[in-house]
Amino acid sequence: MTSAEQLSRWLILVIKLPADPSRHRVAVWRELRKIGALSLGQGIWAVPEVPVFADGVRRALQLTDSAGGQGVTLQASGRSDQDAARFREMFTAARSADWMEFLADCAKFEEEIAKEIRIAKFTLAELEEEEQSLERLRRWHRDLTARDVFGAPESAEAGRRLKQCAAVCEGYAERVFNALHATDEEPS
Repeated sequence: MTSAEQLSRWLILVIKLPADPSRHRVAVWRELRKIGALSLGQGIWAVPEVPVFADGVRRALQLTDSAGGQGVTLQASGRSDQDAARFREMFTAARSADWMEFLADCAKFEEEIAKEIRIAKFTLAELEEEEQSLERLRRWHRDLTARDVFGAPESAEAGRRLKQCAAVCEGYAERVFNALHATDEEPS
């Protein structure tokens, strides 16, 4: 099967769970959202049939089974080229929304560091917090990249913004280092 043929095949998950307790439905919903599954309706989800989604699908089905529910996985493809294209468009639109959220978080990250610079908060604790935030952005970018199998247009901008966030954090780290060493060098 060629790569193009593989990207036109889908896994459709039909999931039925008991109404109570709701934590089981929430757990399955979270798992499917985490892998980027496309919700097609109540308990019906779709992902492209590519390896990057296999573990998440398996986990969702295991959660369904352990909650006493039923999960069915079907293979599907569009009946026409237009159907296949529409599905790709729906999936890519969902990834675009993910990328837009990522870009908004990059802006918040940069604003946070700008605020710390403005108020001259150059502490190791603050630097560590900002580095953890940057690492979270890196993990998120890696996860989004893996599931963006059709290449949403926002992905390139997201890559640039992540590099910009890393540069902003590095600049902040230098300011923290300089502030801490200036304090160490002052006479007693």
